[in-house]
Amino acid sequence: MQDLFPVQKFSSSLQDFQFECIGDVETDDEVNVAQSFKEFAQLLNTVEEERRRLIQNANDVLITPLERFRREQIDAAKEEKKKFDKESEKYYSALEKHLNLSSKKKDTFLQEADVQIEKDKEVFYDASLEYVFKIQEVQEKKKFEFVEPLLAFLQGLFTFYHEGYELVAEFEPYKQQLQFNLQNTRNNFESTKREVEKLMQRMRSADHDYRPPSQWTMEGFLYVQEKRPLGFAWIRHYCTYEKGTKTFTVSSAENKSIGKQYIPVSAPPEIFKLKSCVRRKADSIDKRFCFDIEVVERHGVITLQALSESNRRLWMEAMDGREPVRQPLVPRSCTYYLIHCGIACVFLHSGLNTVGLYRVGGVSSKVQRLMSAVFGAKASPDMDLDADTWDLKTITSGLKNYLSCLKEPLMTYELHKEFIMAVKSDEQDNRVRSVQALIHKLPEKNKEMLDLLINHLVRVSSHSGVNLMTVPNLGVIFGPTLLRSHEETVAAMMNIKFQNIVVEILIDNYELVTIFSYKAEHAGELSFPRGALFSDVYPSEDPRWLQATYEEKTGLIPKNYVVFSNVVKEEL
Repeated sequence: MQDLFPVQKFSSSLQDFQFECIGDVETDDEVNVAQSFKEFAQLLNTVEEERRRLIQNANDVLITPLERFRREQIDAAKEEKKKFDKESEKYYSALEKHLNLSSKKKDTFLQEADVQIEKDKEVFYDASLEYVFKIQEVQEKKKFEFVEPLLAFLQGLFTFYHEGYELVAEFEPYKQQLQFNLQNTRNNFESTKREVEKLMQRMRSADHDYRPPSQWTMEGFLYVQEKRPLGFAWIRHYCTYEKGTKTFTVSSAENKSIGKQYIPVSAPPEIFKLKSCVRRKADSIDKRFCFDIEVVERHGVITLQALSESNRRLWMEAMDGREPVRQPLVPRSCTYYLIHCGIACVFLHSGLNTVGLYRVGGVSSKVQRLMSAVFGAKASPDMDLDADTWDLKTITSGLKNYLSCLKEPLMTYELHKEFIMAVKSDEQDNRVRSVQALIHKLPEKNKEMLDLLINHLVRVSSHSGVNLMTVPNLGVIFGPTLLRSHEETVAAMMNIKFQNIVVEILIDNYELVTIFSYKAEHAGELSFPRGALFSDVYPSEDPRWLQATYEEKTGLIPKNYVVFSNVVKEEL
């Protein structure tokens, strides 16, 4: 054991270790967890060099968990990859054969072929989802599955030495903070995992020929009819289309190793400007799912073959093709008045000393009856909740469900990206200021609702010693609800941890963030309440600030806090 893991060598390894994290920015908790190895290394270097023996249970608390992680997680990921590769090769091979079927064959034969390819596609999609989810799970679980065994190993190392008592005393504050960071990281992982599993379930039950969210209006593989010396050939290409500029891009795609390398190659793409798009009649060509496009750069038409009828319909819709397009329904505006009454009722019956408040769910049937009674269209705006009829778990679950069912979250889809970017700032003060500024951009009713809810959560967290609902726990519960992403993708799920941080900031800084007044933080600024009227308003050197006079005092005020009258606008 000493030869394999000498203290100095082990310390050096910890110092150089780098976590691989999904996403471009880490939370404070994740940064602290990642930096913990360096803290461990520094601590190990303080131990006398001659005492390098590891304690007898090092194998139980360190090696075995890591081996188990490798065996249960990494090996499982490898197996999922094998399954994915196998199903990929099987599916694309079947797809090639399917696309080559002649449209002149009997309808019954074609229908049976369509049913079979759909079954193969479902198996392939399921294998793809499982493989992607397993990779994400391994990467996320490393953040705490690697650190916790090391933390246990170090704790045992302290007790091994007689002098360890003083080291433990010095290490204890950091250990407590690290455990707090680990718990937050684990909570964020569990929250993200639940949302990803819901997304996977919805994707499994939905039509998989859908338009994926991306920077392009439409993208995917198409077969392009190209003229060759011996006739026409159908060549697979990866294509993208951007509707705003009518830009259609065609990139060559490799045909070999389809199951393992089904991606566009890095060859220079061809870029065209679309003129028109027309569906190709079935009796005019010996291929299915075809449509023709005209581009500015070429004469004549370019004939393309989609992967299925629904896939062709999506391309046609994106390119404004001559096909009837079903317009999406316009979402109805949220009835914030009803939810305002619902939250008010919840406040009346909240038991702040109840353990697991908002975490423990109520009975589904009762929750549904409550939502119909309080949040339904026929609900009375001044109704009260009878505590003998509706228990606390039912009320809190009903509130969370209704917040989740809003057509748009309280903190709006429009500001979602800005809120996420605000908490990715390195400076805590900058985060609070940015969130504060974004709160003032919300619609008035949203701000009123948010103020009511956050005020309640502040009271809940103040009793965390009894109800165990700390600010991070409340962030995990309400982050995905108040600030959910418009796109339900795995990439969006990875931002859930930042959504949770936004809610934590709102609770921790309630007086500063959600009260609609401004408190000066520097000598040159003005403090003012909501509704204040300013005179002598002029632009300042900083475009984010204005020079103004209030109550005979002149100073700077944040521009995003004020609304200009027509007179002021003309003067400016």
